[in-house]
Amino acid sequence: MLRQNTLVVRLLLLCGCLALTAAYLSAKVRPEPRLPRASFAELPGQIGAWTMMPTEDFDRSVVTALGVDDYANRYYRSGSRLAHLYVGYYRSQREGDTIHSPMNCLPGAGWQPISTGTLDVTTDSATIRVNRYVVQKGLDKQVVLYWYQSHGRSVASDYWSKVYLVLDSIRLNRTDAALVRVIAPFDDAAGAPDAEAESTAASFVRAVYPLLGKYVPS
Repeated sequence: MLRQNTLVVRLLLLCGCLALTAAYLSAKVRPEPRLPRASFAELPGQIGAWTMMPTEDFDRSVVTALGVDDYANRYYRSGSRLAHLYVGYYRSQREGDTIHSPMNCLPGAGWQPISTGTLDVTTDSATIRVNRYVVQKGLDKQVVLYWYQSHGRSVASDYWSKVYLVLDSIRLNRTDAALVRVIAPFDDAAGAPDAEAESTAASFVRAVYPLLGKYVPS
């Protein structure tokens, strides 16, 4: 009896996997909807107490390598605090261009992780969980906060972002999403260097998060 029950469970799981695969393949052949959104060129130069600093756009080769359809790459300052914002938006992830995890890109740029974890950031509209990394290149150190934004959902986990990608492709026929990353540098000479940098990055996240819905459709 136990062996028979195990066989039934396996058959049900197989049928479920086949059904999901069929639904996913069916969704792939349908064109995705193009929801209205604002370009990141319209992102304000003043976000709360944060003022944009002069920032150069990426070279075309970098944009091509990233595969993004739109992006923001800006530095903002509030008093002595500095935050670097990067948002990469992908209209579709079905044609080979998918979101690059910072934990793959940062080491490629020479930044090595010192510590990893997550952080809950409470904004005016929600409490979101983000990845928190401390990275170092030479003597330079930074706190990196990042998460994935899609369809009104904020996800820290690289794994769950992929799960939702497949589920939303089947359920909504959408694979559009964005990576949001905020970086704050710090100096070891400060009293609590990484904690102060974390506070800076989290402060900027709280300021920019309510604006994202205009650029990353729900």
